[in-house]
Amino acid sequence: MKIVIIGGSGHIGTFFVPRLVRAGHEVINISRGTHKPYTDAVEWQQVRQVVADRQQEDREGTFGDLVARLGADVVVDLVCFTLESAAALVDRLRGETGHLLHCGSIWRYGASLKVPISEDSGSAAAPFGEYGVQKDRIARMLKEETSSGGLDTTSVHPGHIVGPGWHPIGPLGNLDPTVWHALSAGDALHVPGSGSESMHHVHADDVAQAFQRAIEHRDAAAGEDFNVVAPTALTVRGYAEIAAGWFGQAAALEAVTWAQFRASTTPEHAESSWGHLHRSHCFSIEKAKSLLGYAPRYEPEAAVLESVRWLIENGQLNVARGLEV
Repeated sequence: MKIVIIGGSGHIGTFFVPRLVRAGHEVINISRGTHKPYTDAVEWQQVRQVVADRQQEDREGTFGDLVARLGADVVVDLVCFTLESAAALVDRLRGETGHLLHCGSIWRYGASLKVPISEDSGSAAAPFGEYGVQKDRIARMLKEETSSGGLDTTSVHPGHIVGPGWHPIGPLGNLDPTVWHALSAGDALHVPGSGSESMHHVHADDVAQAFQRAIEHRDAAAGEDFNVVAPTALTVRGYAEIAAGWFGQAAALEAVTWAQFRASTTPEHAESSWGHLHRSHCFSIEKAKSLLGYAPRYEPEAAVLESVRWLIENGQLNVARGLEV
């Protein structure tokens, strides 16, 4: 098939595009041309690159035409963040493209009510924050599009994506690099909340696998939405203890109030921590397993370790001592 990937040079595309080439598909990547994949792969030599600024094209109302002219059998949209943008693409591709897949987010769900959270189960509160609200609206629009006889669509909702080349969401639910230094040194780590809050990571290659399987199982995937995460989730306490152990340390966790935590870090890190820990997400992947055959290769700690190892080896993370695993 001819498959167009919108935004295929990032986290997911780094693994997804080579998978598709190896499977024998013709792949076209639309991106701004400002980023290269995180890992080298010979398959990229067979990929046609189309340079376009999605935001600018959306403002001008020309992006859908650009995609449609490529004549794809399948379009995978990895960088759509508003209902308006998604709806415009659906309108333009209806009747011309066989299957449109959208990359959503587990933040389409609000705080956990029951765990694990399943699709359409009412086991999470309503989404909050513009990003999560928009992702939820897009997913609902896509389901309605397909159920009403329109374009075949599928939305895939990854957890916190990790892999070599970028910083993972850490044990406190943020990107603060000093957290990793404290864990590697055995220093005290101030933990807001109870420490039992959970986060659900996923390796970028497992997300790529889910998208590939959705393409290969179009009949089962059409009109559906899927949670795509690792087989298990990490609690704050468990994550910190596992990560400290990588450096031969025991986690020294000190419980603090949210007010104390906010006073000890930057507003950006504090807001990220609250967003992740307040949601306290843990998801079921049974739907993706049963309908698509999704079989994640990575447990969350293995996926995070791969990220941390890459950062240390490439001089992008300051730690007190080296990894012992």
